Amino acid sequence: MDINSLFSLDGRVALITGGSRGIGRMIAEGFLAQGARVYISSRKAQECEQTARELSTSGHCVALPADVSTTEGITQLLEAFGEHESHLDILVNNAGAAWGQDFDEFPEAGWDKVMDLNVKSPFFLTQAAKELLRAGSRRGHLAKVINTASIDGLSLNPLETYSYHASKAGLIHLTKRMAVRLAPENIIVSAIAPGAFASRMNKDARDNADEVSAGIPAGRIGRDEDMAAAAVYLASDAGDYVVGSTLVVDGGVNLAR
Repeated sequence: MDINSLFSLDGRVALITGGSRGIGRMIAEGFLAQGARVYISSRKAQECEQTARELSTSGHCVALPADVSTTEGITQLLEAFGEHESHLDILVNNAGAAWGQDFDEFPEAGWDKVMDLNVKSPFFLTQAAKELLRAGSRRGHLAKVINTASIDGLSLNPLETYSYHASKAGLIHLTKRMAVRLAPENIIVSAIAPGAFASRMNKDARDNADEVSAGIPAGRIGRDEDMAAAAVYLASDAGDYVVGSTLVVDGGVNLAR
């Protein structure tokens, strides 16, 4: 058993949506460290390109700005990707949105925006990328799809984030359904449910780490390497037998709620 080879991503091609910052960037850094060629996408072109330039010091990283909340945006992303690669080994559906508002005032826009990006996009991007993933699986390794869920899809936080809670719970179940369908085609689907990691979406963890850490059994918020390691595990041969499962990476918060 060669443990180093088991966790290697040498020569594999990864596409990460929402890869310009936060958890997406953490995953991109981990993949680059393990030898993957990485393509990152986000809606904001300037931010996406800046991150790609910064990550390129560690390996092959290319920015492919796109809005994957629509099927048109998904088509544009894969067309741009196709100008660089003929196959895809790892797809990370990480782009996401949140919306918090009082129940009596929660708007339709806050529902549609979150559900489109958090649930619709992972399904239709995976559907559109299936032949690229099958081409990747024919090169000697199983292709991987990793969906970024959340512990808020497993249990409640105190905030009135109705569409976010529903979307992440839906994504966890969607992961199972997609996994059973795609495993026979050598495409393995799994998910990660992060807890408190410092990011623009989780400003509380970013700006009040000590206070947030007091409620985490592990005694700290997540580090970049915690997320990178979880994603590398699922993306590499080490995670080949993890089919449809959601890996909780939260320092024990979900168990303590």
